[in-house]
Amino acid sequence: MNFASGVWWYVIPPLLLVFPAFIVSPTLAGVFVLAAAFTLFFFRDPERTPPFTGLVSPADGKISEIRTEGDRIRLCIFMNVHDVHVVRAPDDAQVERVEHESGGYRPAFSKESDRNEKVRVGFADSEVTLIAGAFARRITPYVEEGDELERAERLGHIAFGSRVDVLLPPEIHYPDLRVERGEKVTAGETAIASKPGASEEWEWGQTQEES
Repeated sequence: MNFASGVWWYVIPPLLLVFPAFIVSPTLAGVFVLAAAFTLFFFRDPERTPPFTGLVSPADGKISEIRTEGDRIRLCIFMNVHDVHVVRAPDDAQVERVEHESGGYRPAFSKESDRNEKVRVGFADSEVTLIAGAFARRITPYVEEGDELERAERLGHIAFGSRVDVLLPPEIHYPDLRVERGEKVTAGETAIASKPGASEEWEWGQTQEES
């Protein structure tokens, strides 16, 4: 099993406390062992295989909102504590900017989370935003300006809960969407939208997978 970058900064402290805690109380030592195990679970980074075509979800979680911003569509994905928190690229693209924006730490499911701390990864015609939550205090981007990414390649990681938004390219319209509000999605594997002119190919790929 692979783990996200920086995992040992969170795992080593509770492991170092296990032995001294055991002298005081075996139960307390067990708490630190569980804390380390939970951290490893939270930082897991499994391999993902994208579908034949289509833009893929950048995050594990549930579609919490689909809204229009000017002539663009924004999908908001709420990540629960048991979801994988490694964020991935929706499509093949070159990174044009990586911007950090300071903010608060409101719960990721609340409307106020739009003003939370975030990191925006911008491409030529789309953008993925990693947003901190009530307990997320660290967003770690893996990419920088100029990087060439393949679809489903890793963009970064958010520590301990949060939300990920994807601002779709302007040529993507509501009939092109392949998900709806409340739907569970998997980073790098769930197709969230088909590209214009590629709908039939996307449907063919889905049929082949299902047969």
